[in-house]
Amino acid sequence: MSSKNISQPIDQATAIAILQSGEFKITGQFTWGSNYTFLVEVAQPGGDPLEAVYKPQRGERPLWDFPEDSLAGREVAAWLVSQALGWGLVPPTVFRDDGPLGPGSLQLHIPHDPEQHYFTFDDATRQQLRPTAAFDLLINNADRKGGHILLDPAGKLWLIDHGISFHAEPKLRTVIWDFAGQPLPDEVTAGLERLAADGQLRTRLAAYLSEEELAALEARRAALLVAGRYPAQPEDQRSVPWPPV
Repeated sequence: MSSKNISQPIDQATAIAILQSGEFKITGQFTWGSNYTFLVEVAQPGGDPLEAVYKPQRGERPLWDFPEDSLAGREVAAWLVSQALGWGLVPPTVFRDDGPLGPGSLQLHIPHDPEQHYFTFDDATRQQLRPTAAFDLLINNADRKGGHILLDPAGKLWLIDHGISFHAEPKLRTVIWDFAGQPLPDEVTAGLERLAADGQLRTRLAAYLSEEELAALEARRAALLVAGRYPAQPEDQRSVPWPPV
């Protein structure tokens, strides 16, 4: 399914305001994922509609290790953490109770070429993925496929599909092991320190994550700072998702 490339807002604050309050309707369905995912148009007063990605809770495939009806909320939690880090990696994402198929997450759609992804990026683009690698370590992302990293027309990288993240137990599966053993760059260290200084983040995340998951998130943040470098790829467990794209 292709997008109509409807004009998107420039700033995230505007996008969030529209996503939170605009009426939206389904215009298409993405068929490549495990869970039901829809392309929608979100109305905005006096302007063209926004395109967004709607993931209703009722379309989530049950998982043995994640609580039922929790994946949409984890999408929102990923955006909140990305913002608190100051990295702006995740497109604006909100939770809506009034969707056409019930409660679910609503995320700004990023125009991109689906043929461009981690496995087709040149070396210069891959070098920009250090914050992405740290982000996945922090949120314990169990499904960082190559196709979950988007490159928009302006050359900015965006991260999508974080429904199976934030588990309290180690679940990391990612295709990005490029920086294993390398020191964390100053940008990453500063973001991790900024995260701890956000006194409101834990309260905002509590709407979507359990107390155990929140404690594990803080433990991973602290451990990353103490280690000061990216971990080596584990050899005794599965560390890459399938399929990789």
